[in-house]
Order: sequence, then C-alpha cells, then structure tokens
Amino acid sequence: MRDPYSVLGVSRSADEREIKSAFRKLAMKYHPDQNQNDPKAQEKFAQVNQAYEIIGDKEKRGKFDRGEIDEEGKDKFAGFGGGGGNPFGGGHPFGSAGAGGGFTGGAAEDILNEIFGNMGGGRSSGGGGNPFGAGMGGGARQQARPSKGQDAEAKLSVTLEDLVSGEKRRVHLPTGKSLDMKVPNGVKSGQTIRMKGQGFESRTGPSGDALVTVEILPHKLFKVEEQNVRLELPLALYEAVLGARIRIPTLEGKVEVKIPAGMSSGKSLRLKGRGLPDRNGNRGDLYVTSKIILPEGSDPGLRALMEDWQDTNAYRPRSADFD
Repeated sequence: MRDPYSVLGVSRSADEREIKSAFRKLAMKYHPDQNQNDPKAQEKFAQVNQAYEIIGDKEKRGKFDRGEIDEEGKDKFAGFGGGGGNPFGGGHPFGSAGAGGGFTGGAAEDILNEIFGNMGGGRSSGGGGNPFGAGMGGGARQQARPSKGQDAEAKLSVTLEDLVSGEKRRVHLPTGKSLDMKVPNGVKSGQTIRMKGQGFESRTGPSGDALVTVEILPHKLFKVEEQNVRLELPLALYEAVLGARIRIPTLEGKVEVKIPAGMSSGKSLRLKGRGLPDRNGNRGDLYVTSKIILPEGSDPGLRALMEDWQDTNAYRPRSADFD
C-alpha cells in the first residue's frame, strides 16, 4: 500500500475539504461500475478507498501522521497480536467488523453513498468479503450491487404565457436527450421538477433522474402578484374623462375592455380568471390599472381649458393629510 496522501494526490497539509474532494473525483473515476472490464481500475478503486479511510478520518489521520499506524491502518507497535490471523491487526481499513463477519462502512462509504446512491463502498453481503469486489484474503470477486445512474440537471426558461397555455416545452438534457415536458400548474421560478428515469444510464441499475429547474422570465407588460397579474394601462386624458373601449393584451391574446367615464389614474379593472393557475389549476385574476398620460409638450388649448376649469370647477384631489 502506497502512502495514502500520494494515492489521493494531496499534500500532507491538505485540509478535510481538499481530501474529500480528491477522494470523490478518484472514486467516480475508478468505480467498478464504470470499469467493469478493467481489473487495474478496480484495484485502484480499492486503494483509493483504503487511503481515504486512513486520512479521511481525523483520528486515524492523526495516528498515521504520528507514525502509530501504517498505510494499511495496522498498528505499528501491536504487530499481529490479538488479530486472529487478520493481517490488519484486528481492524480493517474499510471499517470495523460486524457481528456477522461483514464490514460496517466508514467515512468512505458515506461519500460513496452520496455519489452512487447507496451502492459503492457499502457493506458486503458475505462475511469477511471485500465490499468493493475482491476478497481481502484473495477470495473470489463479489458482484457489485446495482447502482442508480447519475441525475442530469437542466434549466427550462418559460414565459407567463407558457404557464397558462398548457403546451409542453422542449428540455435539452446533458445526456444528449431532449424531452417535451409539461410545466406543472403553480410552479414557481427556481423550483426544480424531477423526471424519474430520464437521467444518465447505469450499467447495473436504473437510470438516474432529470432535475429540471424552471426559470420564469420577466414580462415587459405584466407584473406577477402570486397567482394574479397586473397590467398598467396608459389612458389619454379624454379617454379617462369620457370613457372608452380599448383592446388590451392578456396572457391568452387581446380582449376589449370598457373604460368607464371618469376613470382616475391608479384605479383598476378586474378581469376574473385571466391570471396564472395555482397547483389545482384555478386561475388568478388580471388587474388592469389606469395611468393617465398627458400629451408631450405644451398644448395651448388644453392649458386654456384647464385654467377655465380651475376657475369654475376646482376640486380637492388630496385628503386633509396633505394639508
């Protein structure tokens, strides 16, 4: 067994994060599932795991650095006494022996479970066998347990119109596959949708999942308020005073609305069921808020009209709070 620091390719001053990162990369590279026809890779995988069991464990690393145990985790001072013939001095670099003769995984197993979905580096099914395929005492190779494929992550950008149309959207996955996905009702921007079995394939088990993160694009006209949407409607002064019929955009095309006479700026009309769907498919509302726009520049006729209006029909648009 080589020096565990050399096996993992880290310096003796490396911190826990660096050691863990190096182990994850090497474990993924040499894992038996990825190298089923390469005995050397499988042997390298076992060495990587053994090295991490030494320096990935704070207590064992301290003992190794102080020279109390060797590269295989054997006590340098205890020899083989009390080991019952076990060349590891009663211990095992992959964990401690269980009551049934199997091995309870240590730090390496925890990380391998994260990477390979509770597969690689786990407990062996036979007593005393190597959990990574080869018997510690030269026994026959054991069959690796089925492992799930890696998840594939992707992003899907959608518009507000997409959320109400019900049409499927094309998602391009890093696996090379493209899928037509229905955007769920009530989805929020940043939410991740899991598509089972659509991730990377595995040689020994089920495929991973596709994890699609939805991004709802901002709209140039509509503002989202939970399931409701709001549209600001510019009105000419005469439209607000006299009333009008105006075509306005909605998330499903244009419709005509009636603006009542005397529509003040900031007042809203409600179009029921024209908003976004919630998780149950119930639609929110569209609120159309008026904004009175005066003509650009100085209009002598409008100015004269307003001066006469001020003299004969002055009114208070503000409450006493503004006095």
